[in-house]
Amino acid sequence: MEKLDIGKYIESAIDSITQHAGPALDGIALVIEGIVDGLQNALLSAPSWLIMILMALIAYYVQAGGIKPALTKKGFKKGFGLAVFTVIGLFLLLWMDYWEETMQTLALVLASAFLALLIGIPLGIWAARNLKADQVIRPVLDFMQTMPAFVYLIPAILFFSVGNVPGVVATVVFSLPPAVRLTSLGIRGVPEEVVEAAQSFGSTKRQLLFKVQIPLAMPTILAGVNQVIMLALSMVVIASMVGAAGLGERVYSGILQAKVGLGFEAGLGIVILAIILDRVTQALGGLGKK
Repeated sequence: MEKLDIGKYIESAIDSITQHAGPALDGIALVIEGIVDGLQNALLSAPSWLIMILMALIAYYVQAGGIKPALTKKGFKKGFGLAVFTVIGLFLLLWMDYWEETMQTLALVLASAFLALLIGIPLGIWAARNLKADQVIRPVLDFMQTMPAFVYLIPAILFFSVGNVPGVVATVVFSLPPAVRLTSLGIRGVPEEVVEAAQSFGSTKRQLLFKVQIPLAMPTILAGVNQVIMLALSMVVIASMVGAAGLGERVYSGILQAKVGLGFEAGLGIVILAIILDRVTQALGGLGKK
């Protein structure tokens, strides 16, 4: 029996896409590169102290539960702790001369998370409101979540060469499933009584979605935002293998050169950034309940 060579068919399909969809791929690359470069230029052109203050204020606001709760003693303490950690962590990265790499990593994570949510939330809404769509989307998400992350780099390189663009594309694909799943879960979790009450008052499907289902599902959707950002950050080191800049590039250099100190320093930077982003996005879920 002749061997079934699935890889041959996949390579043929990729070659066909590259030949016939070249202008579309170039357009996608330009859009992604514009988003990443815009974020990186904005973060790197601003003074480091200003970025520290802004990130500390954001951390304080979301952790304390908004301005009014922050005025209370409990809210003040909650927000103050994360704000102090944010300033100390970012100052440590500046002191270690990793500020540029940190901002590059932050730009990559924000760009990837933005694109993943831009695609994932509408897909999640569609899957929650359409059974046939859910039956198609769910196995695709299972495939995406079980496929090793390194595999995503191969088509990304073939389609977009090397640099930040293939790193962002691979990161978007890797971090997309939680956005879809948790958005769908949140909308499906809205009580039937609430939906029926809204329909009995004459709500259209659009009004039902935007005024009832999405607001009530917001904590679950924001949990998906947290997961997307964490998965995007976990792809930083892997994306550096295709030329993505940032802290992951330093970690990868440490691996190639067998320099433990270099890898540890850059890894510490990723940990600090991960803690800040995780605490902030977790706290956003609390604001979504209000």
